[in-house]
Amino acid sequence: MKPLAEPDLIVNADGSVYHLCMKPENLADTVIVVGDPQRVAEISDHFNHIDHHRSNREFISVTGNYKGQRITALSTGIGTDNCDIVMHELDILANFDLLTRVKKEVHRSLTIIRIGTSGSIQPDVPVNCFGLSTHALGLDNLMYFYRDSERIFDRELNEAFAKHTSWPDHLSRPYFVKGADRLIDKFRAHATAGITVTAPGFYGPQGRFLRLPLADSGMIEKLRTFNHQGLRIINFEMETSALYGLGALMGHEMVTLCALIANRATGAYIPDHKRLIADLIKLVLDTITN
Repeated sequence: MKPLAEPDLIVNADGSVYHLCMKPENLADTVIVVGDPQRVAEISDHFNHIDHHRSNREFISVTGNYKGQRITALSTGIGTDNCDIVMHELDILANFDLLTRVKKEVHRSLTIIRIGTSGSIQPDVPVNCFGLSTHALGLDNLMYFYRDSERIFDRELNEAFAKHTSWPDHLSRPYFVKGADRLIDKFRAHATAGITVTAPGFYGPQGRFLRLPLADSGMIEKLRTFNHQGLRIINFEMETSALYGLGALMGHEMVTLCALIANRATGAYIPDHKRLIADLIKLVLDTITN
């Protein structure tokens, strides 16, 4: 393999990757990603020892030890565009020699767990609990920029969803990607499992009408009523499709768990959800180290 060009794989003067400002030795095999940079400290406060701490823009990374296991906590910021940066630079750290810009012969697979907040769309999936994403439903178009991405899509779900919703042609094609079975099985007993919708925005793309009229005012109802062989959509967020899609193409194991702080069907909302997030962080840490 030829070395990648410098504008394609940008390495900082100190030998770290461009956005994350991490070096290969700073990265653990297990990575917990969060959207909110402040949550990195909430995770790393549990670490027995810290050997790396760096921040650049919205990307904060801390690597340390919890119950004998090395873990990296990393903030992604909001959205699939940010996750595109994070996933590629994690893969660079794991699988490229930054001096030669050549891919290593032996593949290193990362375990990447997203902890987030989300809103349920099902009336029987209440707030103040956790959602587990068995699949991501991407309403964004990120994965279509990568060749062969359709090989990791669930075609049966794609077709069933398009038929159920009569999805409009002027929007990007939705796609379904499954999370890692091993990680889903680890957390299934602790959360409500289902499909997570990843939207490319917080307002219109998630069916919120404020001042601008929506192109499809019935979108949430279409999502809520979708059911394919017992699989149904349980919640909205803004990152998981990029994580699952890029993780599947790159050979990393992914799973998302979200604290459900709102319910779009019932109107319930938890304004102070710090305790719920703290409980989810502890659950993830204890589960992955047992």
